[in-house]
Amino acid sequence: MSIKFPLEKFRNIGIIAHIDAGKTTTTERILFYTGKTHRLGSVDEGNTVTDWMEQERERGITIVSAAVTAEWKDHLVNIIDTPGHIDFTAEVQRSLRVLDGGIVVFDAVQGVEPQSETVWRQADRYGVPRICFVNKMDRVGASFENSIDSIRERLGANAIPMQIPIGSEAEFQGVVDLLEQKAIIWEDETGSNPVERDIPVDLQQKSKDARARMVEAIAETDDELTHKYLEGQEIGVDEMKAALRRAVISGKAYPVFCGSSLKNRGVQSVLDAVVDYLPSPLDIPPVKGIDPRTDEEVVRHADSSEPLSALVFKIVADPYVGRLAYFRVYSGKVTKGGSVYNPVKRTRERIGRLIRMYADRREEIDEVEAGDIGAVLGFKQSITGDTLCDETKQIVLENITFPEPVISIAIEPKTSADQDRMAEALHRLSEEDPTFRVRSDQETGQTVISGMGELHLEILVDRMMREFNVGANVGRPRVAYRETITRPVEKAETRYVKQSGGHGQYGHVVLEMEPAAPGSGVTFENNIVGGVIPKEFISAVQKGVMEAAEGGTVGGYPVVDIAVSLYDGSYHEVDSSEMAFKMAASMAFKEGMRLGKAVLMEPIMKVEVITPEEFLGDIVGQLSARRGEILGMEVRPGAAQAIRAMIPLSEMFGYATELRSATKGRGAFTMEFDHYQQVSSSLAEELIKSN
Repeated sequence: MSIKFPLEKFRNIGIIAHIDAGKTTTTERILFYTGKTHRLGSVDEGNTVTDWMEQERERGITIVSAAVTAEWKDHLVNIIDTPGHIDFTAEVQRSLRVLDGGIVVFDAVQGVEPQSETVWRQADRYGVPRICFVNKMDRVGASFENSIDSIRERLGANAIPMQIPIGSEAEFQGVVDLLEQKAIIWEDETGSNPVERDIPVDLQQKSKDARARMVEAIAETDDELTHKYLEGQEIGVDEMKAALRRAVISGKAYPVFCGSSLKNRGVQSVLDAVVDYLPSPLDIPPVKGIDPRTDEEVVRHADSSEPLSALVFKIVADPYVGRLAYFRVYSGKVTKGGSVYNPVKRTRERIGRLIRMYADRREEIDEVEAGDIGAVLGFKQSITGDTLCDETKQIVLENITFPEPVISIAIEPKTSADQDRMAEALHRLSEEDPTFRVRSDQETGQTVISGMGELHLEILVDRMMREFNVGANVGRPRVAYRETITRPVEKAETRYVKQSGGHGQYGHVVLEMEPAAPGSGVTFENNIVGGVIPKEFISAVQKGVMEAAEGGTVGGYPVVDIAVSLYDGSYHEVDSSEMAFKMAASMAFKEGMRLGKAVLMEPIMKVEVITPEEFLGDIVGQLSARRGEILGMEVRPGAAQAIRAMIPLSEMFGYATELRSATKGRGAFTMEFDHYQQVSSSLAEELIKSN
């Protein structure tokens, strides 16, 4: 039975960063130093705890966020190691939604990289307090100062260095703790026993200057300390720690630490900072939600005696134990053997087995209280983003929003035996990953799967084949084009009239359509007054509109960003039916698309290419040839240049090979979806011909 911790000693934190900055290695060291593992896991050797999937170990990257629980200095720390690759951004997003704090890991050579910027902005959106860890201080070209500058410049963050490194690159051996004014050296191989020493003579002046800047930066975050500082009074270490904690929790400051996770240096200082500066569930504002019965706002505090409010933030289809749902409890508690209410699905869910996750290993527990994170086996209905609460005191928490997929591939089973297995596998994988979509192409009869990128789909297909034992043929990646209208349509009208033996069919619908904000999808509003269309047919009209929107009129691609309003029509006492209104709505929608001058839209990607300077001209030429719009360039460490550009996704297939050959294998690029943009008329013609 595990020890019970008071709420102020809980820390729910995520480890977030750009791909390859060292998040998983940092998590491994945390597990080692907290006594959860007794060996040092290595990403290169494929024996880490949090990267437990075969696909993660083969590629050396994190794909799914793994939850781990550890203890440090009488505190319980729930850690989520998140992916850095942009294709798995949904994993980061849903983790940030339920976390109270974060450790942002930066590469000491590269500083702020594109994905560091993306996850930083996501953390801003969810108001997650952060501390920073500049990792890989032992690498050639590592610079703590340059990393601090890039955090300040590129992220606009108030970064406060809490340490300065002792030695650099291969000579990096420890840090000076500016707050306590002492040197910490890691002498032994595993870094388990850091030794405290006096500050080396050659660093004494530098440390003094750095500490003065740190004290000033901390004092600026607090009125009382500012007053003391200006009057020249001494500010105590405890006062500074308390002020810095308040500043971190309110998002005014970001303390920065440095080290090398791979060489086992610096991780204990980060763990101390998690305890000292990141919030407990009591330090964050109470969670707000809506009572679905009254639409009134409801507030819940982090207290186990309050009514239950919890959020399901991840579903895992485990081939051995079944469906595992991760959840965060904001108030009240979830007890083994009890039941909870899902107000989104309007169903009760029974709590079978409660589990505290230790990456892919499990410890059975009896309850999960306010402020804690747990997992449950046996949920039938609940999916990512659903709320769990008491049926008598209902609350719906804000859902988690995910980006739309931008790339598709067709997939078909090899044998009839694979057919059923494939349907089951795709269903379970789409439950697990909200950015993975499955649909059936009406014209070809093929199953089409969509995701955030080539790697995303490659991993999902690989998992389907291995975990669910499905044989399948996979098509080539295709861009997920969209359609929308370019001008408002005041009147799109259709009468569906069909006479046959017996009753006829009659449905008459008048729609208004207009372009809507990017990312809003298709919205439907019922503005019928006076009962010109009876209420029972309205849902059929909505269904007809939504089904028609799945395949547009220009090239048969899904329709997005349109607001549809039903404002007039008529019905027949005998001949009207749901089917007739559905057909009329579908035809009216297609007519509206024609009148609204429908166009094709393509996904535009934000691309960053890093190349040695000597190849700069060639790379700019390559990007321009791929319809790229160059946004800017900046110098990076090691005589490298970073080029930022906006490029259509359709032009990026095969770019990795071209870049490698143009830069003799030294170039690298990252890309993420940015927005949809209208396709030129000549390209649209080509696409329609080839479709």
